[in-house]
Amino acid sequence: MTNRSERIRTTLTQAFAPEDLDVVDDSARHAGHAGHAGASPEGETHFKVRIVSKKFDGMSRVAMQRAVNDALKSEFESGLHALNIRASAPAG
Repeated sequence: MTNRSERIRTTLTQAFAPEDLDVVDDSARHAGHAGHAGASPEGETHFKVRIVSKKFDGMSRVAMQRAVNDALKSEFESGLHALNIRASAPAG
């Protein structure tokens, strides 16, 4: 069984074919905060994602974040509480 971090990485890779992708489980920093109650001991409720993809070319920051959130809809429905997104198109 894959963990949420691996599922997020796989989903974003399939959706956006990123040139660069970092997925970090930031759940430990949110212990005791909303969305953490009842979480598994492994955490997996709060993540940071940095993604660079040509598919974001010409999109606004809001549009890029919406696209990432939409791609991860099933993760939000299954316990993902918060996602810090830094999305961009490649420079140049």
